[in-house]
Amino acid sequence: MVYGIINSSSILLPKPATSFAIRSEQSTTATDVSMNPTNCRPSPSRRREFVFIVNPKGANGRAGKQWKKILPYLKSHLGEEYIIRESLTSGPSYAIDITREAIKQGADAVIAVGGDGTLHEVVNGFFWAGNPVLAHNQGGTHATTALGLIPLGTGSDFARSFGWKNDPYEAINRIVKGQKSRIDVGVITDKSNGAHYFINVADIHLSAKAGYYASMYKRFGNLCYVIGALRAFMGHSNQDLKIKINDGDWEIFPQVTALCIGNAKFFGGGMMITPTADPHSGSLEAVILQNFKWYDFILKLHKLYRGTHLSEKNICLRSVRSIEVEEVVQSGGIYIQSDGEHLGCLPRKFRILPAAIEMFV
Repeated sequence: MVYGIINSSSILLPKPATSFAIRSEQSTTATDVSMNPTNCRPSPSRRREFVFIVNPKGANGRAGKQWKKILPYLKSHLGEEYIIRESLTSGPSYAIDITREAIKQGADAVIAVGGDGTLHEVVNGFFWAGNPVLAHNQGGTHATTALGLIPLGTGSDFARSFGWKNDPYEAINRIVKGQKSRIDVGVITDKSNGAHYFINVADIHLSAKAGYYASMYKRFGNLCYVIGALRAFMGHSNQDLKIKINDGDWEIFPQVTALCIGNAKFFGGGMMITPTADPHSGSLEAVILQNFKWYDFILKLHKLYRGTHLSEKNICLRSVRSIEVEEVVQSGGIYIQSDGEHLGCLPRKFRILPAAIEMFV
């Protein structure tokens, strides 16, 4: 079974075999592995299909090189009961498209190989037009497509929330073990009812602008996030925002520096910005920073990394099911990002989708 790409905004259909971008790799050694919570061996009547979506440019090109090294290990540890298919991303939205097609074709798992950006696109591929993508043979003999992650990126912040290292062999062993749980996903909508999904952290204003600039300095590793933040402070001004929590009344929050909405704990290369967030909780954690100056960022940076900043008087925390954010005075210049991807500007609404995806943990 193979998949083809039409473009980043269309529904995908199979193409002729000569144009497919996914390569099939088959393991030759059988191993006793489990891919379900009851630790039952896969049925011998059906080989399970795992699609690995690899960003070869992740971590300044290291991800692609590491993937080539770990592929033999992966094949030998999954065993002959599994069909391994790989797809190397070639540009923005490729991972979204190939994920959707893989799910529609009935893949048992789609595994992101790379950083938070690759994982972000794969998660968005689990949805289409505001709904989960379903297999064509829904109601057949196998369960919903699972999400997996082999973290090889610069930050790999989502993996930190689970205590995972940037160790591909550890990640493969986790996938082979087969323990899965359902995790929450955040969804961002605008007034045109467009939907965008995030699995880690969405953020607004300074932190989003910092992430935008950080993407230009990835060659410096995790230092790119600090450089991005310092550059973002140039010309920055705090803004008054209107915030509506859980569809309640609007509240005015003056002089907001940044607003971070966490499904998980970390962003920016290891900053524990939403330390109380848990992707199994059924809620999002919103951290609002107000009236920060550039020197506050320098002096309190260590607290952001340790997750001890919530005790500061100009930081507040709200646990929410939904949060809507607008400018008090419309400027059209308040940045938004999710999982490190720039999404434009306010206004937006953020809400939680509890237990939306099953993931290898």
